[in-house]
Amino acid sequence: MSCREVEGVECGPNLKSTTMAAALRLLASSTRAARPMITFNSRAYATATDKLKLSLVVPHQALISGTEVAQVNIPAATGDMGILSKHEPIIEELRPGVVEVKTLDGQSKKWFISGGFATMHPHNELTVNVVEAAPLEDFSVEAVKANLAEANRVANGSGPEKDKVEARIEAGVLEALQFALKA
Repeated sequence: MSCREVEGVECGPNLKSTTMAAALRLLASSTRAARPMITFNSRAYATATDKLKLSLVVPHQALISGTEVAQVNIPAATGDMGILSKHEPIIEELRPGVVEVKTLDGQSKKWFISGGFATMHPHNELTVNVVEAAPLEDFSVEAVKANLAEANRVANGSGPEKDKVEARIEAGVLEALQFALKA
């Protein structure tokens, strides 16, 4: 429908701003009425006494199950993150790296993971689901270095493409592990 077909609406460069404003108000009021009302909780920040309930899970077992901790640092695909209690609910993809668990008594436990997902649930519950995880202190710098050299040799070799792709993935995980061991 053109403005010529609407009674009382002027066309062209002489279109009155009041007519345009009235049309926009009508449009805005009709869209507001159609939208459901969404409310957000206000943001609260963690205090020293707040606790986070952590579960660290691999496919075959729970390494940590519902344990109260002070903080968890994760290697998110978007960058390293520190999770405290009262964190907004999120789901984060994890890259190979270190999950650091800070206990309530100030101790720190580090796990190397090969990747997975972290889910922050409401009510201070964090679930970290990973493909593989092992305590960082279980790794030998020399063994990682040797395995990385072998993975790079296969990745750059003339073998089947499938073997080369697997070796590149293995090398990426081993590089992350080597970096974690140096830190």
